[in-house]
Amino acid sequence: MMISELIFIPAPGVGHLVSAVELAKMLVRRDEQVSINILIIKMPFDSGAAALTQNLQNDAPDRINFVDIPSLDESIVTKLKSFPRMSFLDSFLSEQRTQVKDVVREILNRSESSRLGGFVLDMFCTPMIQVANDFNVPAYVFFTSGASFLGLVFYAQNLKDNENLEISEYKDSDIELSVPCFSNLVPAKALPSVMLTENGSAMMTTIARRLRKTRAILVNTVLELEAYAIKSLEDDGNIPHIYPVGPVINFKKGEPTSNNKNSYEAIMSWLDRQPSSSVVFLCFGSMGSFDIEQVKEIASALELSGQSFLWSLRRPSQEKEKIELPKDYEDYNEVLPEGFLERTSEKGKVIGWAPQVTILSHPAVGGFVSHCGWNSTLESIWCGVPIATWPIFAEQQSNAFQLVNELGLAVKIRLDYRNNYFAPNESPELVTAEEIVSGLGGLMNYGEITDKVKTVQDVCRKAIIEGGSSYNSLGQFIQDVTDNINQRFNL
Repeated sequence: MMISELIFIPAPGVGHLVSAVELAKMLVRRDEQVSINILIIKMPFDSGAAALTQNLQNDAPDRINFVDIPSLDESIVTKLKSFPRMSFLDSFLSEQRTQVKDVVREILNRSESSRLGGFVLDMFCTPMIQVANDFNVPAYVFFTSGASFLGLVFYAQNLKDNENLEISEYKDSDIELSVPCFSNLVPAKALPSVMLTENGSAMMTTIARRLRKTRAILVNTVLELEAYAIKSLEDDGNIPHIYPVGPVINFKKGEPTSNNKNSYEAIMSWLDRQPSSSVVFLCFGSMGSFDIEQVKEIASALELSGQSFLWSLRRPSQEKEKIELPKDYEDYNEVLPEGFLERTSEKGKVIGWAPQVTILSHPAVGGFVSHCGWNSTLESIWCGVPIATWPIFAEQQSNAFQLVNELGLAVKIRLDYRNNYFAPNESPELVTAEEIVSGLGGLMNYGEITDKVKTVQDVCRKAIIEGGSSYNSLGQFIQDVTDNINQRFNL
């Protein structure tokens, strides 16, 4: 039996890695002739991926192998660390191409029955297109964000290449843009943070040019959820074929490990005692954290609202120039208002690490204050929980705009908040307690949005079962890989 070998290269970030592994699982479970090697590139700082990779590997089915890429020479890493944040990852991955090529050769030499079907790359790993070309196989991209953001990436590239305009020039502008993948005009203030710095804009333009050179793009979305955006991409004529294959969700991400079993049990026990749909869950992703002033405003808002809450509160990096994940506080009292925990003990619970999917699935949770990362957005829709938007960085601002203005699945706290992760010397604007209270009120007392989320929840769940739009799209991708192998080997 001939095996179609795929090489997955996910970006080292937690959300990107988890989604890539879930897509790999979907593929091998769908077709017994597909085998996947996931290449793990280790960052020179704690990205949170190392411990996660071991857990993912333990849970992986047969025909999924995890392969570590050898670390770069320390002198190269030292040089790269001096680069701006926005250009670091691209340069770091470009330096890994030789190691990746050597590892792939070793993989192919292990089996005479395997045929290399192609590379499936994260959008941030597009420097590896060159390696796919060296092996004379197709490069596909797994786009872990939504179709609307993908369209926005191509729009920004078109501005640069055809009109000589950098999208970053619209920062702080009041202009509204006609972006093909959005049915509404997009205010510049809702453009993604990643596009509003000079380096970020240049990076995304480079990525868009590379994306156009791939054979196809698999998008973590659902045709029915983003029908308008997907049609605009298909109508473009100069964009590779789009395969909507989502929602790609890791449901075991929220399961406890030996390190957090006690925390998990305490969270679940507390939720079990709360009435149905009564709790608002506040969580801002693996990179989400706030300074003390903002934490105090959130705390004040929760007290003023009288709302039952479960709040994942994380400590930001103590060094603004250092790239590292937020950590748990040892004592929440060091940042919360004096007496807050005691006064809210009957109504709320403050936690660190959060088993997000498990919490969103709990019947006590009725709303989600979210940074609007795409994984979190899909998880919330899957669980039928409406969102209050509080974007932080990356593409989260455009996700928030889409949720509120395009899809009607969320209320806003902010659409344009930025914590300036990629501009650490800028101070973020303070979101006041009054704004937060207003958002919480809309979130927990807005029946129309809740009803709509439940409807979309049903659509997204049906998409991945046999006969669903994403199920069919995944099958078409597998057929494309097979057809390409047959053509190359005259089979």
